[in-house]
Amino acid sequence: MSDGVIDGDWEYRPLRLPPGVSRLTAATQLSIHAEFSGWELSTVRLYADGTRKVWLRRKRKKNLLPGLIT
Repeated sequence: MSDGVIDGDWEYRPLRLPPGVSRLTAATQLSIHAEFSGWELSTVRLYADGTRKVWLRRKRKKNLLPGLIT
């Protein structure tokens, strides 16, 4: 998985699924990302060779740690 992109309040992450990955396997993999990492499906592109390019998104989390006191 490559690095994500931050756009305003959202964080995006591309995911490439190679040809031959069944719909059920793809759905299971995306469900795991949603359940354990808070991602949701943003966009899916299916290419002629069977490759899927999926963009996941999630709300950006506020920095929970305060800045250093010097």
